Amino acid sequence: MAEEKKTNKIVGFFKDCKREMKNIVWSPRKDVIKNTTVATLYVAVSAAVILVLDLGFTKLLDLIASLFN
Repeated sequence: MAEEKKTNKIVGFFKDCKREMKNIVWSPRKDVIKNTTVATLYVAVSAAVILVLDLGFTKLLDLIASLFN
């Protein structure tokens, strides 16, 4: 009996998932590509800025350290 209830819950879960998937409104492919491109460019530019700042601070700390040696 407990096994049957467990099976019914699992089956019900997947039926609910299937029903919800039918309600999803997907964005047009063009919008997805545009948004992905913008996000990728933003991440690349942010990474480049962080790289430049990291290199700059490293050089600055090396310069300060060399003054005290």
